[in-house]
Parts: sequence; C-alpha cells; structure tokens
Amino acid sequence: MIRRPFRIEADGWPNQAGQEISVKMGQTLTLTTRDVECTDTVLPVTYSKFAGMMESGDTLYVGRYLVSGADSASLYLEVIEVIDDCDVVCVAKNEALLDGLLTVFHVERSSDELLNLQNDLPLLSEYDKECLISLALDYEIDFISLSYTRTVDDVIEARAFLDAVGLHNTKIFAKLESRQSLLNFKGILNEADGIIISRGNLGLDCLPEKMALVQKTLIQSCNLVGKPVLITRVVDTMAVSPRPTRAEATDVANAVLDGVDGILLGQETLRGFFPIESVQTLVSIARQAEKVFDHHYHFDHLLDTAYEVEEGYYQTTGQSPEAISPQSSQGDLSDTDGAHDGPTPGRRAPRRIPSNESFSSLSLAIKAMTRFGPSSYGNLQGMAKSDSNGRLYHGSPYISKLESISSSAVRAADKVGASLIVVYTHTGRTAQLVAKYRPPMPILTLVVPRLVSDSLKWKLEGRHNARQCLLTRGLIPMLATPQPHGDTVLSEAISAASRMGIVNPNNHVVAVQRIHEDFCVKIVSVDAMGAGIKRTLNVGKCVPLV
Repeated sequence: MIRRPFRIEADGWPNQAGQEISVKMGQTLTLTTRDVECTDTVLPVTYSKFAGMMESGDTLYVGRYLVSGADSASLYLEVIEVIDDCDVVCVAKNEALLDGLLTVFHVERSSDELLNLQNDLPLLSEYDKECLISLALDYEIDFISLSYTRTVDDVIEARAFLDAVGLHNTKIFAKLESRQSLLNFKGILNEADGIIISRGNLGLDCLPEKMALVQKTLIQSCNLVGKPVLITRVVDTMAVSPRPTRAEATDVANAVLDGVDGILLGQETLRGFFPIESVQTLVSIARQAEKVFDHHYHFDHLLDTAYEVEEGYYQTTGQSPEAISPQSSQGDLSDTDGAHDGPTPGRRAPRRIPSNESFSSLSLAIKAMTRFGPSSYGNLQGMAKSDSNGRLYHGSPYISKLESISSSAVRAADKVGASLIVVYTHTGRTAQLVAKYRPPMPILTLVVPRLVSDSLKWKLEGRHNARQCLLTRGLIPMLATPQPHGDTVLSEAISAASRMGIVNPNNHVVAVQRIHEDFCVKIVSVDAMGAGIKRTLNVGKCVPLV
C-alpha cells in the first residue's frame, strides 16, 4: 500500500481527497521503503521488504482500492532498477490519475511458473485479530473473508485462531487473489468453507487468455464438493453508468450458468453513483440466466465426474471398491449431519455413483492446476495419494450415505415433479450437498435451534447456521420450532412455504430427514388448503436408502 496522509470523516471513513497524483506515460517514478513524504514522483510503500522482491523488468500495478484495472486510476509500471535495497525505480507504461487508497500489486514475472519472491506477511495481523475479538463480543460472526489466501496453511492458521477465541461456528471463505493460491487450490478448497474468486487481482496475475478457463474450473471444483463459490468484479462500469456494458451483462449470465452461488459487488456499491441500480441489474440478469440453467445436465455431469474419479483411482492403485474398509470410507461425515456406512462386502459399487466431496475437489483441482502452468501438480496420478493415516485425504471416493441421500432426494423430486425439497439440518452440510445437484425447485432448509452448554452458561444455537445457508445457491433457510414429532415441523414448513407462494395445494414435496441414526427421503403432498400435509394412505412414508 502507498503511505499517504488521510483524514477521518464524521462517519469514520478515511478520506484522501485532494491528493491526486497525475502520471504521464514514460514518466519515471520511485517506489521506496524509506520513511519519506509522498510526492508526484516518490511513492512510499508500507511493506519493508518490498524492494528485495523486485527485479529489473518486473511489472507493478498501482491502483485505487477496488478499481477495475482499466480506468484512469490504474497505473502499470515497469521496474528499471533497484537501488540500495530500498528504492525501486520504474517507468510508467500508461497515463493515470491516482486518487484515494492506493495499493500495489506485483505481477508474476513468468507466464508459466511461480518465480516471484512471495511476501512473508501474516494473513491475519494483530490488529485484525483484535478487531475480530472485539466484534465477537457483540455480534455473531457468520463468515470471514480471508483475503490473499496463499496456501492451505493460511486457512488452518485462521481456523485455529477462530477456535481459540470461541468462534467455532464462524465459516472461512478463502479469497483467491494470486497465482500462488491457484497452485495450492486443492488444499485450500479442502479446508475452507467456501471460495471467493477475486477476479480483479487474479486477472493481473494470470494471462488474459486463461482467465475464463481458470474461472470455470474453479467454479466446477467448488460445485463438485458442494461448497459455495462467489465471484467479484462484474459490472465495474456501473460505478459511473446506470447501465452495464453488453460484455458485463454477458459475463454475469455466464457466471450464473457456470454455477456460482453468489456475486460480490465492489466499487459499484462502495463509492459508485448507481448502487441500487447495480443490485437490481445483477438480480435481473441472474434470474433470466437461472431460467435456462440445464439442471439435468448438471446432475448427470456430477455423477459422471464422480465415476471418472472412481475409475481413475482404481486404475492407478489397482484397489477395488470392496477393498476399502468401512473406517477409511467413513471420512468426516460423523462431524456433519449423519454417519456413514462402508460399502457392502463382496459387492461392486454401481457404475455411476457420486463420490465423496473431498476426493472430487482434489481431482478437479489437480486437473485445473495442469492448465495453469507446468509447475503445478502434474497429472491425475496425484489423485491416488493417501495421507499419513492411510485415508484418501478426507474420505473415500466411493459413495457415502449422506451423498446418496442428497442425490436421491434430487432425483426423486425431479421424477415426481415436486415443487419443493425440505431438508432438516443442524450444521447445514446436508442441505449444501442437496443444493450442489442444483435441483430446479427451491430447497427449504429447516434449522431447529438447540440449547448447548459450555459448563458455565447455556447458549441457543441455530440462527447462525440458518444465516450461513443464505450463501448457498437454492437454499431458503428457516428456523423451525422444536416439536416432539417430525411431521409437525414438516407441516409447519409446508404451510410457511405456501404463504410464500412456493407451493400450491396438491403439490408434491420431498423431505430429507434423519430418524435416529438413519436418513430417509419422504414424499408428501400438500393438502387442498395449502396449510400442511395431505393425510392419505401410503403417502408420506419414508423411503430408506441403504
């Protein structure tokens, strides 16, 4: 970041207005780590090791926070020389008018490898940690966005800190902003609760012709594991214009068709002149794209990909599905919404089965990395690698009970023409697995609040789980009143869905619920009044899947 004086406005927001820096093409500028004042030709940088990372010929990008990279506040510099390990002399490659909070981005010098010296800054500064602790005293923190995530260690370190300060339920969204994060994507995806694709910074660190492929592959990987993925930088021109360009409108629609769960706006709503119009435009484009989304292709694609992963594993290791022990195929499902049974001894798995989400993420990440450069993870043989415990990362590639229930619920809803899927959940993981198959009907996620104790006090949990479901595409979270009988909760949920206009009288509803230690899929019908379940013989019976 460029160190410049600023003033704090009445609303607490820093302001650097009146300090514009005009730069001409071919002009020489010096970025320095010395403690000097900022001038039109000398820009002091806050990172003390900045000069040691530079080499002659490197490209630097200087721009206002949340600019698009193609406007008047964007400056590209070429490094000419480094003097005394503190001054970096550069030449401007374009004209620019720099204003506001200025950040510096070191563009990767290689088009194929990771050659830049990476910074050693902690991902969470001490100030960041103090702020999180302070906020947690008054608010329930549902998510943190982990900007500039570089490796899986960054996510693990953040998770350890959150757990240490009592934020066990806070979910981590890893923000991918550099090529380093792409090369470490498989580990990041395994540990993070969601992914944010920061297309602005990634666009600086990746070749333009590869960005579309990078985006599609990252989104596909997140879809396969059932983890939400968000993208940034979609309608930049709406910061100054009430209407997006045709390219931007097409970009938003393509992102929805690719499978993103959400879109983040930046300067359009931070300092743009048309924040409301920006949101309305995005919603309108997304709704139109949703109408032509191929739900059946998406469902079949997930199952086909899972089979490819299974077959690739079998060919690489020579190990058959029945050779996997129940312990190794259990994965981490005991920590979600249900248990897992191993495959039946002596039986081959069916040809098309959904794989465990973690294994799918690894395979797709490996495939993706081979497209980003030769320094990546090589070929699909890496899929067969086991960790020190002998497990295939976080689970087996073969079908799990929870995955089977989720895919079967979507298939059943499609076959009977259901208007709604209802999922009972505690952590939201079951609902996410159902949502990953992108059914055409909405998914009402029932979260029943529960009292928990830390031996000192009682706490009501459940609200944050419901809110966290909002970032997964297709989920409509709803807090349910605890009832002694599950059908009562389901009837109330259907009644609420009827009031919202989601279901009509005599529509079918598919419910996924847990009975003791088993999951089942139940198909019910809405009564003639739209106020609950139709009580008819043989309707509403559970169909257990084993």
